[in-house]
Amino acid sequence: MNAIINNIEIIKAESSKINEVDFDNLTFGSVFSDHMLVCDYKDGKWHAPKITPYQPITLDPSAKIFHYGQSVFEGMKAYKDVDQNVWLFRPLDNFKRLNISSKRLSIPELPEAYFMEGLKALLELDKDWIPTNDGSSLYIRPFVFASGQGFHASPADEYKFIICTAPSGSYFSGDVKVLIEETYSRSANGGVGFAKAGGNYAGQFYPTQLAKAKGYHQVIWTDDNTHEYIEEAGAMNIFVRINDTLITAPTSDRILDGITRKSIIELAESEGIDVEVKKITVTEVVEAAKNGTLKEMFGAGTAAVVSPISAFGYKGTDYELPKLNDTYASFLKKRITDIQTNKTEDPFGWRFKV
Repeated sequence: MNAIINNIEIIKAESSKINEVDFDNLTFGSVFSDHMLVCDYKDGKWHAPKITPYQPITLDPSAKIFHYGQSVFEGMKAYKDVDQNVWLFRPLDNFKRLNISSKRLSIPELPEAYFMEGLKALLELDKDWIPTNDGSSLYIRPFVFASGQGFHASPADEYKFIICTAPSGSYFSGDVKVLIEETYSRSANGGVGFAKAGGNYAGQFYPTQLAKAKGYHQVIWTDDNTHEYIEEAGAMNIFVRINDTLITAPTSDRILDGITRKSIIELAESEGIDVEVKKITVTEVVEAAKNGTLKEMFGAGTAAVVSPISAFGYKGTDYELPKLNDTYASFLKKRITDIQTNKTEDPFGWRFKV
């Protein structure tokens, strides 16, 4: 049965796949809900979005996404509280960042109403897909790519904006061991490192596979010029705790303005934790590990929220981090997830009811 809500056409799936899903054993981002939102840019404007059954899309072989990589995305989550209310976390920040990324890749910016109203309609339709188990959520993937045709090296004239959702469990499980990168770079000054461009992640895969072959789970990225400064952890922002000070790198052309990162900084400061946003050298981290002042390192991002690092490798030596009973990582993760799932007050206004 079709319907129109807030000018969004809704074409419902004939039957649901939800009974085929084991919600007690969800992996991350591999099971997809019944519907998706699709919005096309043609003739110089974005046309009204519609919701359709989740399905493959057809593209011409000359579609410019295949040749010139015009593609950006976001990562979000939806949660249910004990009363079955549906919540998002800072969704307007995701919308704004999607357009910042789009602008950098010459992709037309999306109207806010199409993003927000489309997302709300999609979540209302597939709200039964939002898991309620601890550590689980409905992962939301908005993305835009060039669907226009042609081999000419220029921006496309047509684009697709799609939102897909996937009920998901934890992104990482257990401790994460990382390798500080000395050769490869994630991004460069003047580049697209600050954008959530698909190519940024494609370029990470090979160095990460080399690290995994050495027994590590992820790479800590360093600056492109000297490899002296720590910048990001895998696909996440990174935090380092030396004594009782929490340190993270400033955003730049090379570093993503992470929404979880911003939330951790604001939350930590509100709890009286000393936070410094500054450049931090590999040497500083290694020396802190040697003299015992390095207490914690963790990645921060939407998928994992907070991912503690148990050890790091550098120049052939591994450095174990201390096993603390009370960590900033566990404290901050609980505070954020409690806000996200409506288990506690939200003094920051981050939570958004659908």
